Amino acid sequence: MTVDGNQLPIALRAAYLALHRKSDALLGSAGVTADQFVLLATLSEGQTLTQRELARRMPSDPSTVRAMLVLLEREGLVLRAPCPTDARARTVALTPAGKRKFRRLWTASEPIRTQMLAGLESHEVQTLIDLLTRIAAALTSGVAAPDALHVPDEG
Repeated sequence: MTVDGNQLPIALRAAYLALHRKSDALLGSAGVTADQFVLLATLSEGQTLTQRELARRMPSDPSTVRAMLVLLEREGLVLRAPCPTDARARTVALTPAGKRKFRRLWTASEPIRTQMLAGLESHEVQTLIDLLTRIAAALTSGVAAPDALHVPDEG
């Protein structure tokens, strides 16, 4: 089998989009997007996080996370408060209603996880997680210099 570096980004994107679309379709009927579900899942671990830490753990853009938090706070699912150790930061935690909603969403989304993992052996799941984690780390370890992104004209 020949390794083609072009296939990896396409395969990753196809898997991400398939999961995102299926999740949006299922969770949309409960009034939650796939991205909001990821946010709730990240907070469901029980820790109170700063908005910046939440964005890092998701991972997502801080301004996108803030926008989602504003909506979820209006719905009573999250509580944002001033950070006791950093006046510039805000902490975020699930409310009791947010915890209940997340548990319902987690149960409702079980068929997606089952379908996603159906094609893998149990040992392959951990290998895939490890590999994706390494890819994410490699891509976030440094930002390419603007000159590195320059593509010369062919003409």
